[in-house]
Amino acid sequence: MKAIETITGRVSVLNRDDVDTDQIIPKQFLKRVERTGFGEFLFYDWAKEPGWELPRNPILVAGRNFGCGSSREHAPWALEDYGFQAIIAPSFADIFRSNCTKIGLLPVCLSADECAAIREAGEAQVDLAAQEVRWPGGTATFEIDPDTKHRLLGGLDDIGLTLAEEAAIAAYESQRERSGPVTTAI
Repeated sequence: MKAIETITGRVSVLNRDDVDTDQIIPKQFLKRVERTGFGEFLFYDWAKEPGWELPRNPILVAGRNFGCGSSREHAPWALEDYGFQAIIAPSFADIFRSNCTKIGLLPVCLSADECAAIREAGEAQVDLAAQEVRWPGGTATFEIDPDTKHRLLGGLDDIGLTLAEEAAIAAYESQRERSGPVTTAI
């Protein structure tokens, strides 16, 4: 997972509320086990609508309750594979938000008015370290769980967090009592 500090660029706009994970990546594309290759199917049904356009920018500004519905991990995978690095919306489904942060996709919750201002500006900078979003004509702060922030700033997924404690794990393993066969690391 890549470390995040700032994400800067043009914004893509999806001004729709209650976008569920089946709209983000429809069920027929969930047969893959890899985390890549889903971007081409992002918003598959909507992409067939006349006038649909969703540029591949680093930031997506969406409506409230983004990522609702089933808890499929494929939805953040598809958004990331498409090229998004941050999603700004008035609210997110909890499981979707968690799935995003586990892969390094930054969900940022701002007010509906702040989202509208960013959509209008067409560009923004998301500064994770400062917990701030800046755009021409405005600035807003956002909240994020301190542990999640630490993980994202360090580029640490669940495996990375575990490996960061490798010395402590090895010390524990060498000191604990064993009942049964002893295994050794290769």
